[in-house]
Amino acid sequence: MSQEAVPSSQPKGLLQQMEELMATLNADLSQLDADFQQSAERPVPAPAEGPDRA
Repeated sequence: MSQEAVPSSQPKGLLQQMEELMATLNADLSQLDADFQQSAERPVPAPAEGPDRA
C-alpha cells in the first residue's frame, strides 16, 4: 500500500468515534454483567424427582 497524506482531522475523528463506540460497548457489557449477577442471586428451583430420576 502506498503512504498517502491524510488530513490531521480525519484520524482524530476516527479515534473519537472508536472511543465513543468503546465507551458504549463498555457500558453495555457492564449492564449485561449486572443483569447476570442479579440472575445468579435468584435461587433455581430444584428439579422434580420422579420414578425416572435418580
